[in-house]
Amino acid sequence: MALIVYGTTLSPFVRKVCVLLQEKGLAYELEQVSPISPPPDYEQISPLKRIPGFRDTSLPEPNGLADSTVICDYLETKYPEPALYPKDAYQRARALWFEEYADTILGACITRGLFFERVVKKLRRLEADEMVCRKTIDVDLPPVFDYLERELGDKPFYVGDSFSIADISVGTMLANFGHLEAFEDKRWPRLGGFGHRVLARPSFAGLIEREVPFLKRILAA
Repeated sequence: MALIVYGTTLSPFVRKVCVLLQEKGLAYELEQVSPISPPPDYEQISPLKRIPGFRDTSLPEPNGLADSTVICDYLETKYPEPALYPKDAYQRARALWFEEYADTILGACITRGLFFERVVKKLRRLEADEMVCRKTIDVDLPPVFDYLERELGDKPFYVGDSFSIADISVGTMLANFGHLEAFEDKRWPRLGGFGHRVLARPSFAGLIEREVPFLKRILAA
């Protein structure tokens, strides 16, 4: 297998890479790596020991990359069709902005304030701090959702008239939110509709379908 992704798709960043690969119709292997206890030699692929890691084994070694943004940009450059980054310079920059906003601002709220508390702590046999979760849901996320609702407007996609890395990046974070909390469609109808449409795409839906039983086992333990 030429393309290998290291991690688990419960990570929104690993899922982001896997969705892009599937949207491009590229075959790949997903090798399970836990960020809590990665293999001893994993830092040769991902120096910070984070997921996702990636290798293109069609290339001579070293052939590894780390960080979802870097990996997705590599794949777009090597496999430009179908395009998931706009060709126009300004539109591409806008897509990269939404990718960054999703990865950092939206991702920080959902990952630290919900996923860490309710999933990672469960794996470590620790009690979730529901006060942190409630603050995330009631205080931290609303202005982020407000911004994304406003920027989407009546458009089906965040940039231009086609599905792009911007939509993948926002969508993968909404997937993790949906695993753990109900989305208020009445408060953010456009963003809610966007989430339903994007996560129903085969590239997302197949991954999420496999994640749900695994996550249920973790939460029920």
